[in-house]
Amino acid sequence: MVRHITAGIDGSAESLAAAHWAAREALRRGVSLNLVHAWTWHPRPAPSVPADRTERDWAEQTLDRAAGSIRAAHPGLRVVERLVADSAVAALLAAVEDEELLVLGSRGLSGVAGFMVGSVSQRLVARSSRPLVLVRAGESAADEHFTTLDGVSPDEIPETPYRDVVLGLDTPRPSDELIEFAFESARRCGATLHVIHAFGTPRVQPADGPWAPVTGPELIAAQEHAMVATLRPWCEKFPEVSVVETVSEGRPATALVRASSGASLVVVGRRTRDSHLGTHIGAVTHAVLHHVGCPVAVVPHD
Repeated sequence: MVRHITAGIDGSAESLAAAHWAAREALRRGVSLNLVHAWTWHPRPAPSVPADRTERDWAEQTLDRAAGSIRAAHPGLRVVERLVADSAVAALLAAVEDEELLVLGSRGLSGVAGFMVGSVSQRLVARSSRPLVLVRAGESAADEHFTTLDGVSPDEIPETPYRDVVLGLDTPRPSDELIEFAFESARRCGATLHVIHAFGTPRVQPADGPWAPVTGPELIAAQEHAMVATLRPWCEKFPEVSVVETVSEGRPATALVRASSGASLVVVGRRTRDSHLGTHIGAVTHAVLHHVGCPVAVVPHD
């Protein structure tokens, strides 16, 4: 089955940035790009709809503008426009069933504050059956590459290396889907894969004393050994991918946010098992979505 990449369009700057990121990723994968814009009729149209236009007319124009921008920037890419009369969540969940990837814009607070995930994005992250990437407004092709000479665009120097792809890895419960997505992402770009594993300090309670933390070089060495063992078959499968491993004590989200400052993409997972409270994103992924500035890929897995 031929798959595609889908980008959700809503007329915002962040959704246009997401569509351009999706276009670049579609070219890297050799697939086409679907642009989906969902609209619903309201008795009182939103203030953004001009008084002399119907909601459908405005939706068509919004989609056409985005498609025109993508085609102008990427003339060799096949772009398909899809206007859907439905809620954004329902339309995108239906559209992504047979797709490789869903890409959405996410509202940024500021240059360093990170993501303010909107309600639509939050629900799609929690419910999508396919990997999903969130992109902030202002993200461009130049941000994917290491810094070049002043005034020189990475597009003018194709060999300019990509920034690292960062993977958050839980070695006690590794996911094949998550690891493979990160390795494939790094392989397509020729980027280094930086794998992060952070762990909380375990505690023990001696028979004659209070709970005490377990620390020491042996603990770090054991965690490093577990990471190497987990990644070994993937390094053998993707020998062309350079891998850097970092193991540290502390909060995983803090380690991922720190590593993301020089990254082109951060890859995290979301377990698909529902809790008694319903489907949720997970504490680490939730924190990464709110505080990481570069694009974030969320990969659902068992």
